[in-house]
Amino acid sequence: MTLNGMRTYVGFGLGAIQSGLFLYEAFQSGAFGRLVTAEVVPEVVAAVRQAGGRFTVNIAHADRVEHAQIGPVQIEDPAQEADRERLIEALAQADEIGTAVPSVAFYDSPGPGSLHRILAAGLRRKAAVGGPRAVIYAAENHNHAAEILEAAVMAEIPEAEREAVGNRVRFLNTVIGKMSGVVTEADEIQAAGLMPVTPESPRAFLVEAFNRILISRIHFEPPFTRGIAVFEEKDDLLPFEEAKLYGHNATHALAAYLAMACGAARIADLPGVNGVMPYVRAAFLEESGAALIRKHAGVDALFTPEGYQAYADDLLERMINPFLRDTAERVGRDVARKLGWDDRLIGTMRVALRQGVIPRRYALGAAAALAALHPNAADVPAGTLLDPLWSAAQPEPAERQVVLELIESGRARLRQWAASGFLPVAIG
Repeated sequence: MTLNGMRTYVGFGLGAIQSGLFLYEAFQSGAFGRLVTAEVVPEVVAAVRQAGGRFTVNIAHADRVEHAQIGPVQIEDPAQEADRERLIEALAQADEIGTAVPSVAFYDSPGPGSLHRILAAGLRRKAAVGGPRAVIYAAENHNHAAEILEAAVMAEIPEAEREAVGNRVRFLNTVIGKMSGVVTEADEIQAAGLMPVTPESPRAFLVEAFNRILISRIHFEPPFTRGIAVFEEKDDLLPFEEAKLYGHNATHALAAYLAMACGAARIADLPGVNGVMPYVRAAFLEESGAALIRKHAGVDALFTPEGYQAYADDLLERMINPFLRDTAERVGRDVARKLGWDDRLIGTMRVALRQGVIPRRYALGAAAALAALHPNAADVPAGTLLDPLWSAAQPEPAERQVVLELIESGRARLRQWAASGFLPVAIG
């Protein structure tokens, strides 16, 4: 396939989601004649340039791994002045833009190479020269990523220009249920038959084939059509964002921390541990599902018993895809963040409690996560360990107490499960 369309796509960050979702779908669409991406790691920029702007993504299907080469892609380092100028020029002509950086905290950084400053400069130029209207997909895993990005960008634009800029751009939230990762071990890359990002790269991108991505409804006067047509617009994205965080993410984390507890290295190993996958499925349906169906009844067919069961079973099958090679360590990384008051485990427990559902299984998951974070603190009260992670959220005391009691009960059941040799009856 070659680039033969008339549109321009600009991305920020060259990780698995940028490469295996945005750039891949833009390339496959045939609608774009120019692909541009910003990357802050100089070695990655040099490697892609050395490869003629082409890189490879490994796509995990249910029965095989496909290798897809993408490019040519214009790659620029925002720390370099000449590269920044080319990025700004590309943004002025861009039709679609995607941010796929580690978190919303990376939107605003010191110096001229900050993502929000480059975006502001590019959008100002777009407005000044009459460049095409554009949408910006905020792919960071945050329910209000688009609003945070828009506020940071608009604060960099002089007040007299904001209306003109605002008329030409829409910031969109996304729900990206696509599992992905970066494989860095040479032996694993070879054993799995993966292709590195570039011939000289020590890394390989591995993403699942799934591409049903939800985005905010685009409110532009017609005609406006997206080149990346596979994305699905929703009038109210928040219920689906909650299904992602409190369903997909929470259950994926639960599976990872149970895998760590019983010594399973990969998520795909869990069907071989008696009782674990039925337990994970029950958490997904009876705790996350029961709560979200009650909270969002009538919004969409997803929030029905039949819809949520189909959603859960599809995700569980994809999670244990051996070709995805997902490790418990990767899925469970950044434990402190995942134990945050509003994050996937504790957040799911709180949503469940507010809907009259007792989240015993996610409480055990939180206990397993706590054990991974503090392996030598089994006798330390959960509140002592978790309060530093929750202090900024200032939990209401009564709610905090209920959550902590459930986690302490989960810690007791986790010890019983380990003492039994991980028998299914002991997991509770």
